[in-house]
Amino acid sequence: MNKVILTCAITGSIHTPSMSPHLPITPDEIANSAIEAAHAGASVVHLHARNPQTGQPTQDVEIYRQYLPKIVEACDVVINITTGGSPILPLTERLQPALTLAAR
Repeated sequence: MNKVILTCAITGSIHTPSMSPHLPITPDEIANSAIEAAHAGASVVHLHARNPQTGQPTQDVEIYRQYLPKIVEACDVVINITTGGSPILPLTERLQPALTLAAR
C-alpha cells in the first residue's frame, strides 16, 4: 500500500459564511474542524483565521492564538498556517501569524 499525505484546508482562503453555512469561522469552530480532520486521517491542516463576527479572512495573530493550542493539544497533525491571507494584504501582514507563532 502506498503512503498518502492528506491535507485539509479547513476554511479555504476567500470563502465567507454566505457561501456555505458549514464554514467554520469562530476559533472554536476552526479548532474543532481541524481536530476532526486529523482524526479522520488528515496529515496536514492548512489554516486561515476568520473574523468571528463577519467571517471575513484576517491575519490577526490573536485569533490564531485562540485556536492553535487546542489543535496542538488534541492531535498530532502538521499545522500549515497560511501566508496567503488576502491578495490585498501586504506581504509583511500576511507573514505575521507564521513568523510570530511558528514552533521554534
